[in-house]
Amino acid sequence: MTPLTIRPAVMPGELDLFNSFPYPLNVEIAGDLAAGRRRPEWLWLALRGDRVTARAAWWSRPGDEHPLVMDFLDVADGHLDDAVQLVRAALPDPAPEFTRFLPPDWRRSGSDTWMSVLEECGAKPFVERLRLQWEPGTPVPAPSGRLTFRPAGDGELIDLMTLVLEGSLDAHSRDELTRMTPRECAEEQFRTELTQYPSPREWWRIAALPDGDPVGFVIPAHNGYNPIIAYIGIVPAHRGRGHIDDLLAEGTRILAAEDVPRIRAATDVGNVPMAAAFARAGYRTFQRQVDMIW
Repeated sequence: MTPLTIRPAVMPGELDLFNSFPYPLNVEIAGDLAAGRRRPEWLWLALRGDRVTARAAWWSRPGDEHPLVMDFLDVADGHLDDAVQLVRAALPDPAPEFTRFLPPDWRRSGSDTWMSVLEECGAKPFVERLRLQWEPGTPVPAPSGRLTFRPAGDGELIDLMTLVLEGSLDAHSRDELTRMTPRECAEEQFRTELTQYPSPREWWRIAALPDGDPVGFVIPAHNGYNPIIAYIGIVPAHRGRGHIDDLLAEGTRILAAEDVPRIRAATDVGNVPMAAAFARAGYRTFQRQVDMIW
């Protein structure tokens, strides 16, 4: 058998070689490299001669020193061991979370060699998520009048994010709460995620009852790829009253007014109430996402 070579890809001359496996994110690689969301040394190949037997890649926000997530792993038939060696050679320390996008009706099968490779390397499934999309022409309900909306100031928003973490059904939030207080979690998410979006903060909204009592918030944003509903939450005292529909409609209206081609969102499969709210608002599931951790 031809000897195995494991090395980073040499860009841009090997972009076609790296993209020799089909995957939805292939079309983003060149733009990510140009924007600083990827680096050539974060894209790896396993080769036997000139044939790619496995590939892996990592992603970050522009300016990050270390990769934030591993989001590529593909394996040629019969080359699972090559992929294991590739991951072991290239995996950063500490190992970032792995994410893969799959068809909406995905269920694990024997063909999911990427998952077997990761498990061989010590990873384990963490959560499955629904990736959702709203498209122009989908009706958006008019404001119900039950809530008022105002711009979200940083301090008040962090206060509400702290409250929303109580009883959260989001797997990542629940995991973070094992290591941090709710306030620390909220401040971390605000700093590392919400403030990183290039879209205007003027889109962010806090929802309140007519007497001014805050009910929750919605964060419409743009993540550099798509307009998104980045975060939405109802404080515990006001849950179970249908307010989530009003917040989601408001966030959708804000983005739809920008004449966007689509709006995307995601929620854990286990967050049944949130998934149901997205469905009522006309968001369809277009992919399933699997996250794994070490």
